[in-house]
Amino acid sequence: MPDDFSWSDFIQRALPLAILGLALIGAPLLIFEPEGLPRMRSLSKELAQVRAENAELTRDVSKLRAEVRELRDDPAAVERIARGKLGLVRKSEVVFQFGKPR
Repeated sequence: MPDDFSWSDFIQRALPLAILGLALIGAPLLIFEPEGLPRMRSLSKELAQVRAENAELTRDVSKLRAEVRELRDDPAAVERIARGKLGLVRKSEVVFQFGKPR
C-alpha cells in the first residue's frame, strides 16, 4: 500500500459506489418480484373494481331510499304497488275476469 493511503478517503469513495451498486441490483429485484410491481398492478385493478362496485351500490341505495321515502310520504305510491304487484282492488270496485280466448 502506498504511504499516503487513508481509510477515510477509501470509505468516502467506496461507500457511495457500493450503495449505488446495491441500488442498481436491488431496485429491479424488488420491483419485479411477485410482491413488487405485478402485485401493485393487480391491487390497482382490484381497487378500481371495488370502487366501481361501491358506486353501483351507492346508486342502488339512493334509489331504495327514494322509494322508501315515496312509500312513506305518498299514499298513491302505496296504492300503485298494491294494485300492480299484489293485484289488490278497492272495496268499491268491481272486478271482471274474462277467460282466455280459445
